[in-house]
Amino acid sequence: MASAAVRAQVAAKWQESFNRLNRNEPGISGLLAFSEAWTLAIEFLKPRDLSDPAPQKQYDLNQVRAAFGVVSECRRLPVMMEVFLEDIRKSQHLITREVEAYMTLYEVKVSAPLQFVVSLNASSQSNSDPEAIRSLVYRLVEWYNAWKPTADLGPTMISAYTLAFQTHIFSVLPPSFARGIKALVSATLQHTVSQSQDPQDRILWQAFDTLSLIDRYETLIASIGYEFIESYIEETCARKWSEPMLATLRAWMIDKIVPWMLYPFARGATNADEAKTMMQGVGSRFDFHMHKTLCNLRTKEIFDIIIDFPESAGALQDLKECLARVDQRADLVQALRQANNKRLLHPGADTKDILTHYVSTIKCLRIVDPPGVLLFKVADPTRRYLRDRPDTIRCIVASLVGDGESGDSLVDDNDPIQPLQQPEMENYSDPEWNPEPIDAGPDFRASKSSDVISTIVSIYDTKDLFIKELQVLLAQRLLAVKDGNFDRERRNVEILKIRFGEAALQVCEVMLRDMTDSRRIDQHVQSQTASSMHPTIISRHFWPALESSDMVMPGQFQILQEQYAKEFSVFKPDKVLRWLLHLGRVHLQLELEDRTLEADVPPLEAAFIELFSEKDVWTVDELVLRSGSINRNAAVKALGTWVDMHILKEDSEGVFRLLSVAESPTPGSRPQAPKPAEAGELPPVMSMQQQQAEQMKMYWKQNGAKFIEGMLTNLGSLPLDRIQSMLKFAPGYDRTVEQLGSFMEAARREGLVNVKDGMWRLGK
Repeated sequence: MASAAVRAQVAAKWQESFNRLNRNEPGISGLLAFSEAWTLAIEFLKPRDLSDPAPQKQYDLNQVRAAFGVVSECRRLPVMMEVFLEDIRKSQHLITREVEAYMTLYEVKVSAPLQFVVSLNASSQSNSDPEAIRSLVYRLVEWYNAWKPTADLGPTMISAYTLAFQTHIFSVLPPSFARGIKALVSATLQHTVSQSQDPQDRILWQAFDTLSLIDRYETLIASIGYEFIESYIEETCARKWSEPMLATLRAWMIDKIVPWMLYPFARGATNADEAKTMMQGVGSRFDFHMHKTLCNLRTKEIFDIIIDFPESAGALQDLKECLARVDQRADLVQALRQANNKRLLHPGADTKDILTHYVSTIKCLRIVDPPGVLLFKVADPTRRYLRDRPDTIRCIVASLVGDGESGDSLVDDNDPIQPLQQPEMENYSDPEWNPEPIDAGPDFRASKSSDVISTIVSIYDTKDLFIKELQVLLAQRLLAVKDGNFDRERRNVEILKIRFGEAALQVCEVMLRDMTDSRRIDQHVQSQTASSMHPTIISRHFWPALESSDMVMPGQFQILQEQYAKEFSVFKPDKVLRWLLHLGRVHLQLELEDRTLEADVPPLEAAFIELFSEKDVWTVDELVLRSGSINRNAAVKALGTWVDMHILKEDSEGVFRLLSVAESPTPGSRPQAPKPAEAGELPPVMSMQQQQAEQMKMYWKQNGAKFIEGMLTNLGSLPLDRIQSMLKFAPGYDRTVEQLGSFMEAARREGLVNVKDGMWRLGK
């Protein structure tokens, strides 16, 4: 049994509640008034079916407000809100039914008979466009407004209702609803961009805001803008590299995209300053995406942009700004390296083309990234590939001496001539010193030089290779000069002195002086005894090795040679001429019985035709025997020159006869003149690679001491660096590991050695 105190407490509470509901009125009149107010308020708030054709009950709003006042005075609003939300929950099936109907109409894209009345226009019933979604949105706004409590109940009840309504809506909308929303929003963007604004767009955005669809689908809405920006940039900027495009894109964004962004991202703004503040974050994201899209496009096109340089300088400026904004440097490096490997660094590409592209890469990436980190990462595979190509040095040297007659020289004539720049040590006391970029690797060293030639020469560890190749090329060019004008070569040597230094070009100076002295010596000899022979006299110790030959000139050629040598020994008694008879050209006048011909031919052809003055028929073997140690194939080729001119005839295999009287030509045939030496044909000076190969042969077998062969026989398989370290004990060995690698590769092609996984072994 409850105690008296508990009963008294319960009675007090009961009385307090009764007084609150009765409002201190006599009897129970106040309680009856509260009951009537409660019933009116609940009926007014009860959700109704908008599809019900029955007329809606009309209420006196003053009575409704009074009823709400009574409920509020009795402090029963929380309870009424619970009852209202429960009624909302019980009526949600009405909204679900309509959502399913509209979405079915949108998804199946055909009209279907509905069991209830829906206000759809004819176009939405017969077409597959997203107008069904627009109608659904408008319809949901009707439901929301119809069930929404009056403002008299306060923001708490309205917020609770809104949350409950939206929670149910979002729970019943199918995934296809997002596609419809995307189509509707895309249409509003198209209208804004085309400046054909649809009045319905503003109503649609207000409906989105009412249902909180903007907040829910903010990412989707932003993606529509992103996709439109991507499409526009791809359409307007692809392969347009001459002018920077970023300024134009920014103006387009401000003029076209920003007005559309005001609807979803600056709703509720009353002035420009408020709109700017509200759009600051999303505007930054859109600007970032614009830079990212353009950066992706230029990254995809970077190989062709480099090929088109300098006409593509505008695209490089854009790329520089974009990389500073989005930091996709690693993607650029990867894309360019992949493009180089696929389109450039393969045996089918000419070395000159690879060098030209490498020079363009240097210039382009210095615009994009002045510190040089990108160039360091991109150029490494190209540099290693060029270092392994045997003709790389020759291509570089040919460009240095102005041999690029086609106009695609690696050196720009407008660039200042600078000495080769060596890597500098970091000067931390320099007030303008800056740390290396954060993405620089451990081996990176910032290059302060803008000289392209210095960068190219740095492919190799030493410039001595270039000096030797310069000497070979200069020797070829000097020996090819016919008019005695060496001004071009002398100018080249002066330029190379600036790049490589005076000491490095001393041998070249001697070669130039030899050519001048040779003309002076020849003039002196001619003044003593006139001769039709005009040899070029050079210093053997200061010139690169010339291809040797044991050819002997017969008859009058030998007499002229001996006479000239005798006069030379009188003028230079301390010098001896060593003839290189296979070089040069001979101008002949041939007097036959019925004709006289002139020909300009190599010495071997001249020697052979001279022998035919002794007798009319010779075999190839006899001619070879009389002319010295001559290669048989070369002899046959030389005889072919006279056969083509119809001066000799091959009666049988290897037997040739002089045609003192020309034979009757066959129909359609005509005499052929010998082909003159091509303008670009250079004398057979041994290239640097040939000289190195000859010098390396001594380390394979020399005087019975088998250096490399002995190593591989005694020690088995060896890596290249081990062979190099052991060869350093050989007398006079001063080759680099790259030169050793080239020699070993040549030996492999001859079958002397094999290589597998970097280990070299003797061939079988």
